Amino acid sequence: MATRTLKPKSSGSNSLQKALARTGVSGKSRKSGGKKGGFIKQIGRRLVRGLLYFFVFTFALVLLFRWVNPLFTPLMAIRKVGAILEGKPSELHYQWVSIDDMDPDLALAVVASEDQLFPKHWGFDFKQINKAYHKNQKGKKVYGASTISQQVAKNLFLWPGRSFVRKGLEAYFTTLMELTWPKKRILEMYLNIAETGELTFGMPAAMDRNFRGNARKVNRVQASLLAATLPNPREYSARKPSAYMLKRSGHIMLQMQLLGGKSYLKDIL
Repeated sequence: MATRTLKPKSSGSNSLQKALARTGVSGKSRKSGGKKGGFIKQIGRRLVRGLLYFFVFTFALVLLFRWVNPLFTPLMAIRKVGAILEGKPSELHYQWVSIDDMDPDLALAVVASEDQLFPKHWGFDFKQINKAYHKNQKGKKVYGASTISQQVAKNLFLWPGRSFVRKGLEAYFTTLMELTWPKKRILEMYLNIAETGELTFGMPAAMDRNFRGNARKVNRVQASLLAATLPNPREYSARKPSAYMLKRSGHIMLQMQLLGGKSYLKDIL
């Protein structure tokens, strides 16, 4: 026995479709709009998740180096690879020495030369940054205003260069270090990993290569000469100082005296 299937009337749905058509809105466009909004939200969630992972990783890394001494730094790797590619000797000169085993004059000379407000600031010397900015606006010579903390952040975690990305990351790592490391550790790290010559890193290695001595016993002349090389350690020599180096060394020794000598860093060391 055949049966007849009854179909519901579609006049209501036809009217709705006609109304949507008149307004330019269709079910397909609503779906595409929903997909687009969902895609943007998905990208946003992934971005937030990525930033969270980045923060957790970098925060853990900074905390790790508060207690663990680095075996090498990115700059050491860059210099070594560069020497290999050029067919030159590539042995790195780097030896870690605790700041407690270093002559205090080394630390004082570096502070007097590079960052006299180091014991007082929180990683940034805004007065010097502003001064360097205005100087750079006027002339071709580029002036820097990086504190010891900023230089540690660059040397330990980043790469050489002047891009906005690197400077932004440098500020980020500097802030993390200042919040989690004591000043003594920041200064100790700088004294050990700062580039101090060709394939040479740290004051202990520089002391050995330039004066056949060790960081435990350093006189003020030696300390000031080593500190004088820091702006351009691959060009300046503490062992064979030029007239400019001798003048700079004398200025650093004067600053060491004006700061009050070793007592200037008594709250750190």
